[in-house]
Amino acid sequence: MPWRSRYDHLAQSQAHDVSTRAIPVSARSAAAIAATSVVGILAFTWPMLAPRGSELLAHANDAPLIFGLLVPLLMAVTLSLVADGAMGAKAVALLGVLAATAAALRALGAGIAGLEPIWIVIVLGGYALGAGFGFVLGAVCILASALLTGAVGPWLPFQMIAAAWVGLGAGMLAGRLPRRWEITLLAGYSALAAVAYGWLLNLWFWPTATGLPEAIAFIPGAAPAVNVAHWFRFNLTTSMGYDLPRAALTLTAVLLLGNRVLAALRRTSRIAAFDATPTFAPHAVVGAAATGAEPDR
Repeated sequence: MPWRSRYDHLAQSQAHDVSTRAIPVSARSAAAIAATSVVGILAFTWPMLAPRGSELLAHANDAPLIFGLLVPLLMAVTLSLVADGAMGAKAVALLGVLAATAAALRALGAGIAGLEPIWIVIVLGGYALGAGFGFVLGAVCILASALLTGAVGPWLPFQMIAAAWVGLGAGMLAGRLPRRWEITLLAGYSALAAVAYGWLLNLWFWPTATGLPEAIAFIPGAAPAVNVAHWFRFNLTTSMGYDLPRAALTLTAVLLLGNRVLAALRRTSRIAAFDATPTFAPHAVVGAAATGAEPDR
């Protein structure tokens, strides 16, 4: 068997080995991710929870700026991972390569009709390299692509947290999908995630949108169930023209490229040995082991 074939066979045999994850999620990292996610959920849903006549609703236009604190919280997640020693120089380098690739892909798609090939990087990167890596990867990919394309605005923190959740979800699936149906199920997840991303992003501006028919408009102070129903109708009637092409492109890309990309990422993870723990021995012992002689006592 040629060496490359043996290498690929080894990659497939260890496809579900959790030790190939670049960033294990420690207790500190999990707490940082949870705190960021809680703030993210509040950022998306607070208008539906605010009672009628609340001062919060009077400042609805300021909300995107207020929730700009999501960006430093996301950076805190990265710093906590570095502080844990889980994200070494090699993992940071891989993160940078993937983020640059995603930024270039997003520039190619330019968001036309929702066609954004960036999601194959986030989904497959998170799935191959772990939930912690996927969370950071999603946020960094969106940030890098926004800086490259000039798409920086009050929507950016919302895009970052939503993309981080997509990468986190992909990482949480690792080792839980039947190997036979791995790519098919992962493609299905990527399609659902692409639609969910679009629906979530609508929440950042929908409560303040004006001129909408009452059936799809946000009603300040209405029962959450009423506004949720209006939000569903708004998404179905205005957003699916972007969400479905995004989902179809991502699903197709994962089906066609998933196996090769996952194999490459897993090989990179094993070669880099992100989770390897160095051990040290006295010089005399190391030299004796090399020569087969007894070390000096």
